[in-house]
Amino acid sequence: MTLKELGRYAARGVSAKKQDVHSAIDKLDAGIFPGAFCKVTPDYLTGSAKLCNITHSDGSGTKSILAYLHYKETGDASVFRGIAIDSIVMNLDDLLCVGAIERILISNTINRNPHNVSGAVLKELIEGTEDFLQTLRDAGIHIHSGGGETADVPDITGTLTVDSCATVIMKRKEVINGNDLVPGLAIIGLSSYGKAAWESSLNSGIGSNGLTSARHDLLSPYYRGKYPETYSKETDPSLIYCGTYKLSDALPNSLQTIGEALLSPTRTYAPLIARILHDDPRKIKGLIHCSGSGQTKCLRFGMGVHFVKNNLLPIPPLFIEIQKRSGTTWEEMYRVYNMGHRMEIYCKPNHTDTLISHAKQSGIDAQVIGYTETSKKDDLANHLSLTHAGKVLEYTR
Repeated sequence: MTLKELGRYAARGVSAKKQDVHSAIDKLDAGIFPGAFCKVTPDYLTGSAKLCNITHSDGSGTKSILAYLHYKETGDASVFRGIAIDSIVMNLDDLLCVGAIERILISNTINRNPHNVSGAVLKELIEGTEDFLQTLRDAGIHIHSGGGETADVPDITGTLTVDSCATVIMKRKEVINGNDLVPGLAIIGLSSYGKAAWESSLNSGIGSNGLTSARHDLLSPYYRGKYPETYSKETDPSLIYCGTYKLSDALPNSLQTIGEALLSPTRTYAPLIARILHDDPRKIKGLIHCSGSGQTKCLRFGMGVHFVKNNLLPIPPLFIEIQKRSGTTWEEMYRVYNMGHRMEIYCKPNHTDTLISHAKQSGIDAQVIGYTETSKKDDLANHLSLTHAGKVLEYTR
């Protein structure tokens, strides 16, 4: 199979579709709400028939390697505060999609190579976690730390990994269970870029997905030679740090450097979604966090749905530069990256103005980016039609 057929992301040993994962878990118990964004189980913690539990695990992925490169080049360990945010948000914003905004307990796991990662990094990760949790609580999100684990494992990691696990108890009647994600809805896209009211700096929109390709496609061979601990020796050498930039270089058509853009902390939509759910939860029929699988994430939810995305938000400069430098097809770009919006609200068309107004009051650009209709497939399988530059890209699960 050629590189073009395989795709640059898969050629680096990473899967946007996660076929191996889904083939292993799709036959497992799907929980009490099989169509929900997260697995929801009976309340094993208290035994209440009116409550349920959600346990969710995720992390910052290979974005921690970018922080590592910055740290090694500058000695600035504070960059890892952003990685702490990434790890939390990748859990929290998945939980939002089932309506979980209260009684959230989160713990983290840090695996590091102590030969390369100092105690100063651990200090910034731990303090950054606590500071961000307080920021979330100040914004009305009931989330607290349950501690964590730090392991020194130089034999299995060259740098470090930062992961989190969240546990939630919530009322079953408040769960967004996925049953209402049906044909006839409007899709609102919430931008991943810009500066939300609760953010301290400009966000490039990158989030925490696709960083393996973003890092290698943009950064220069300088990093390949100096930091061999940051890549797999099994990867085709032509795909390792094959770009032209250093972290300190300016990102074209942006106010950020390449490093600032790649390391932008993953935006959480929690304060906005919490406000909407408190105002009138009935307005939201579904929420999709466009993380792994990018704009095709929606294909895993709802039944018999044709997702039409024909009015997308502008593509942020970072994604344009990744595509330009790598030659990655636009079809693959939309499958790997969020491309400008990382959260979707599904609602009745008459509620769009109110929900968009909520978003813009929070400093988040938003617009109706499409709609749902009945599947056009003979077997009524979900499918997606996405318009880019006048061309319709077609995706199936």
